[in-house]
This record gives sequence, structure tokens and C-alpha cells, in this order.
Amino acid sequence: MRSKKGALVWILVLVLSLITVTFTGAKALYETKPVPAKERHDISEIIHQSSKWEKVATGSGFMEGINFDRKGNIWLVSPTTGEILTIKGDKVEKVLGDKDKLMPIGAKFHKDGRLFITDGKGELYSYNPATGERKTIVNSYDGKPLNGLNDLVFDETGGLYFTEPMGSSATHPTGRVFYLPPGKTEAILFSENIAYPNGIAISANGQRVYISEFDKNQILSVPSVNAANSPESPFIFARFEGGIGPDGLAVDAEGNLYVAHFQAGEVVVVDANGFKYGTIRLPEDAGTFATNLAFHDGYLYVTESSKNEVWRIQVKKKGLQPYGLN
Repeated sequence: MRSKKGALVWILVLVLSLITVTFTGAKALYETKPVPAKERHDISEIIHQSSKWEKVATGSGFMEGINFDRKGNIWLVSPTTGEILTIKGDKVEKVLGDKDKLMPIGAKFHKDGRLFITDGKGELYSYNPATGERKTIVNSYDGKPLNGLNDLVFDETGGLYFTEPMGSSATHPTGRVFYLPPGKTEAILFSENIAYPNGIAISANGQRVYISEFDKNQILSVPSVNAANSPESPFIFARFEGGIGPDGLAVDAEGNLYVAHFQAGEVVVVDANGFKYGTIRLPEDAGTFATNLAFHDGYLYVTESSKNEVWRIQVKKKGLQPYGLN
């Protein structure tokens, strides 16, 4: 009888300890802050009053996947024409193209110089600008072919998150996100049951993965593979009005999230707590298909894919250094 009572006491102590640890962790994570006396933010914190959009180049196809190499060259992709592109001066030039075999949608540089690409035909591959070699990295999961892929992002270790939206929608949320560990050839299922997971980014502190749930016009936040233990679970980070949904994402060094709002013709800026600074609207003569974003030398670059134009605007914030440029 005594041993049973002793066991019950120890179980109770253990439960109380776990509860204490949980609440302590929650308090540390969900730190209360003073309620602001006025509006939290204004878009003037992000862009200069004198900032104006500048057109960088005009191409063809359906340009997106914008990012920069170590030399400052702009790289893009076009899924409708199966092309990998770059910009020389104000001209868009084809580097590689195969409309029958390729449907490149997202692109990010690895620090070894290769360009990793997510393809709408269900393949993650690399392209080596130095040699012209294209190499398949992943094209299946659990023995089955992947559906069409969309976007990707490297974490600080060289691990790679990529989205698989094809076939999913607001009424059929079957989209998935995968993680490819550094040096591995088999992907891990990271998140699922998403209504068209489109763009993807990692928070400045590496603890969260932001996923554009395109067909529900919102951003999800999911603890990253390398996140520290905490009570935080996946949640809706931000919601939007109008347009269709969030596409490409970018993060600045302070942790603010920049969202290409497709069919809205704007970039929405959200702070690390999910509160909006406001929107940066594309110029009147631009289209509304804002698809992808990248920071470079004090500017935010945006691809607009209905007119196949690249625009840029000067910003006050510095972009988070991509893994490929580390």
C-alpha cells in the first residue's frame, strides 16, 4: 500500500513539474508586451517617402523565381516556357530551356554555386551555371512520384524546404511541404493538408517556417526542423484581403516578412508578430501578378508575371542574407 502511495506521489510530482516547465516555456515564448497607444506600424518604416518603383527589365513567358548570385546577377525561371533565365543590362536572356521536359517555378542558389529549382512536373533538380549540368535531386517520396513542386528555401545548415501544391485547393487541401536534410537524397514530410502551399521562407531566427497557403489567402507558421523546444505549434500567422493569395516570400534582417500578393498587384509587409506595416502597391502601369521577391543592395525586387516585368523599389531594411550568398 505504501509503495502504491509513493508511486502516486512521484507521478503527481512529475506531472506538476511538467506543467510548470510547460507554463514556464509558454511564458518565455509568449512574452507579454505593452499594448501600443497608437497604430503599431506604418509603411513609411519600410520605404522612403521618396521611393519610386523602377522597371528593371521586361521578358516573356511567366517570369518568377527571382534571386541573385554572388556576382549580383539576377536569375529567373519561366514555367510556361520551361526556361532558366538571367538579365544582362535590361535584357532577359535564356540560359537553358526545354518546354517539353521542364516547368521551373522556384529557384534558390546553394552556396556551392548551383541553382536549385522546383519544377511543376514534380522534380527538384540543380543547375550548375559553370558547367551547364542539370541533375535530379529528388523526384519521389515514399516510393511514389512527387506532384508538381512550386517554391523552396535553404535553412542555415543547407537543409532545403520545398512546397508541393499541385492538385490541392481551398476545397481539397492536400498540399504538402517537404524537408531535404543537408547531404541527403530522400526528403522528409514536413507539413501536409495545406490548401495550395506556394511560397516559403524561414524566419530571421530560424525557428519558424512561413508557408503561403495560397488558396486560403493566408500565411502559416510552422516550427522549423531545427526549432528549439517550445510550446509553439503551427498557426495562422497572417491573413489577407482581396487578390487570390500570397505567392513568393522574403524576410529582412529584422524578421519582417514581405509577401508577393498575387492578383492584388502589391507587396504586403508583416512584422515578426504578424502585424502589418501596410502594402507597397506596384505602379499603375504594372500588372497585378506579383509572384516573387528578392533583396539586393538596398532594393526589393519583384517579378510581375502577367506582363513579365521585373520591378524594384528602394527600402530601408536590409534583406536576410540567403544561404547561397553566405
